[in-house]
Amino acid sequence: MCGIVGAVAQRNIVSVLVEGLRRLEYRGYDSCGVAVLAGGEPKRARSVARVSDLDAQVRETRLEGVTGIAHTRWATHGAPVTDNAHPIFSRDAVALVHNGIIENYESLREMLRGKGYVFVSQTDTEVIAHLIHSMYRGDLFQTVRDAVKQLHGAYAIAVVHKDQPHTVVGARQGSPLVVGVGQGENFLASDALALAGSTDRFAFLEEGDVVEITLDGVKIVDREGIHVEREVRTVAAYGGAVELGPYRHFMQKEIFEQPRAITDTIPQADQFDASLFGDRASDVFGDIDSLLILACGTSYYSGLTAKYWLESVAKIPTQVEIASEYRYRESVPNPKALVVVISQSGETADTLAALKHAQSLGHTHTLAVCNVATSAMVRLTGMSFLTHAGTEIGVASTKAFTTQLAGLFVLAVTLGKLRGHVDARQEAAYLAQLRHLPAALNSVLALEPQIIAWAEEFARKENALFLGRGLHYPIALEGALKLKEISYIHAEAYPAGELKHGPLALVTEAMPVVTVAPNDTLLEKLKSNMQEVRARGGELYVFADSDTRIVSEDGIHVIRMPEHYGLLSPILHVVPLQLLAYHTACARGTDVDKPRNLAKSVTVE
Repeated sequence: MCGIVGAVAQRNIVSVLVEGLRRLEYRGYDSCGVAVLAGGEPKRARSVARVSDLDAQVRETRLEGVTGIAHTRWATHGAPVTDNAHPIFSRDAVALVHNGIIENYESLREMLRGKGYVFVSQTDTEVIAHLIHSMYRGDLFQTVRDAVKQLHGAYAIAVVHKDQPHTVVGARQGSPLVVGVGQGENFLASDALALAGSTDRFAFLEEGDVVEITLDGVKIVDREGIHVEREVRTVAAYGGAVELGPYRHFMQKEIFEQPRAITDTIPQADQFDASLFGDRASDVFGDIDSLLILACGTSYYSGLTAKYWLESVAKIPTQVEIASEYRYRESVPNPKALVVVISQSGETADTLAALKHAQSLGHTHTLAVCNVATSAMVRLTGMSFLTHAGTEIGVASTKAFTTQLAGLFVLAVTLGKLRGHVDARQEAAYLAQLRHLPAALNSVLALEPQIIAWAEEFARKENALFLGRGLHYPIALEGALKLKEISYIHAEAYPAGELKHGPLALVTEAMPVVTVAPNDTLLEKLKSNMQEVRARGGELYVFADSDTRIVSEDGIHVIRMPEHYGLLSPILHVVPLQLLAYHTACARGTDVDKPRNLAKSVTVE
């Protein structure tokens, strides 16, 4: 959440800062702003609209500077109004931007008020700006190093001071921050994506690092105050990935990118091997007796799906927990459990904290399923499986989810093989199914025109139920999440067998009931549940496999899936649910890529 960009250069860097915000706007869009050091003092422009409005402001006012910082905000403390927008100033000397939450801001605010500081915002960020100003004695780098010792919570900051017009200082604790290394210019950002086109060389800061960037170079100290070097890596530019192309929204683009993303994610080897998960995996996989999966949101639903695969294919007990719940309860650690953390960004605050909590309890076997090779999560775990979804801009995750599922299926089959439950014939069949997935997904995407017709009906509703059974119950959960995220229709998902235990009371002719109906062993049970809905006048919208013998009739609307896909069926069945949510949101006129109150990459608790 929130996006930071900072730069020190010999050229006007306002356009670089604004373009960086444009690339990071998916991380937060409640407000945005840019500040530069110009004429011996910081000057800024802020907006509670989108980055395009900020861009118009800086052009109109001709804001220019060679040193500056910028921010796009997802509101935590304080409403999205101009006074709360970053950059935050302190006495027209310090300008600061901040991602994260300062937990002890109230006590710091009272202390600073006692020193005569006046607070004009509702943010926790303002205490950092005033604190740095109050401690400044001519060396911003040292001041920030001293100031952050008083902060409790999570933060990534970038700060400038009028007395050091060619210096930006940053610090990170719990929120990501990267250094971009250029030729005679250097940068800070919360994501390398922000600096595509300016540099492709990055150093990824560690927890507790404080960094100073100047024209001449980069200086970093760690949490112990020791000067350190962080490896500078060349990261391929992301530029093309953030172009919309012929699509109406990034979400639509990313839905249609799923066949390619799956192709890039599944292993090219001719067998499932532990080496796909890292050098240590073979030894670790031979030592474990269970799995503990930790994740949030959509990634949690991918973990729920994986539980079915892991227990049916690998015959290994699997527990799936919401990361933010796991870290705050007393649990019984099992040192022989493999802890699997799942995250698109690898910077999800709750999941990172849950991982660290598990490690503090003695869990030594850890694996990340993640889309970002340079993320904190990948660096903290002993093993990893990298998905190759590419950059995902739409807040509602699509291709990140399906590539997570592909990676988790590879894990299940690999463990099943190592544990003697998958023979050579089954292994070859699973591999063939994986490799056919992209073609099968293209067939599902061809259903879009039929789904658009349904979306016109859904757009007039305010509530919806989603039903699934077994392996497809988590897919129903994901479908409901997508609909509520971007169309603002209240949607809930249930195992279909649970209808009679309460949710059936909600069913009326005004309540559409979306049903995921694969041709599996639970199909006949599911058909009975569907009849329970029809008997109460409910309208059924069914995504049915071609051989289920479910046909359209009064009150039952059916879209037929191209083929049944066995254990991998969830990856196919989630795609029409994504399309239904997308086109319903379009019909309702909501902001599909940037839904209200939400942001990508949840880096605060």
